[in-house]
Amino acid sequence: MEELGIGSRIRHPEFGLGVVINVKPKTYSIVFIERGRIEVSKSYNALEVIDPAEPDTDLVSLSQVETILSNIIKRYSDIQQTVPMGQKWTGGKLVLYPGKENLQPKEIPIDSFFNKLIMLRDRLRVLEQRINSNDKLTDEEKINLQQYITRIYGSLTTFNVLFRDNEDYFIGEKGKN
Repeated sequence: MEELGIGSRIRHPEFGLGVVINVKPKTYSIVFIERGRIEVSKSYNALEVIDPAEPDTDLVSLSQVETILSNIIKRYSDIQQTVPMGQKWTGGKLVLYPGKENLQPKEIPIDSFFNKLIMLRDRLRVLEQRINSNDKLTDEEKINLQQYITRIYGSLTTFNVLFRDNEDYFIGEKGKN
């Protein structure tokens, strides 16, 4: 049997009349007048095609749609990515000692500091995407701004010690080569 498209009208020997509402890699999702929605294998040969509809040639799977949407959300939003901190730092604190002895040191929980770093990195990534998609900047201006952002990442490599996973590290100009 040839491939059916969404909207094809069919007759099933047991379920009666129906319409194809979704095409999956191995099945058709068909709504039958008397039985409701049922998945039918594409290899099932007893379907009678009453009115075929052309199959779409540019079908996209649900996982492809999820991946595409995730990439768009990451690229164009301020949503913070979840990045794990190295376990040895959990519960730790960062202590800043002032240069003047009469002033008190400042203690900051490392996880709070780490989350601020992640927010900074995510915002730099959004800035990069906005630069790249800006149609008013010339290619030369985009490259110059990209190089400047790369140098900012390079300045932040000191903090890579806080990350659990190497793929989350800040990478500067030297690391890209």
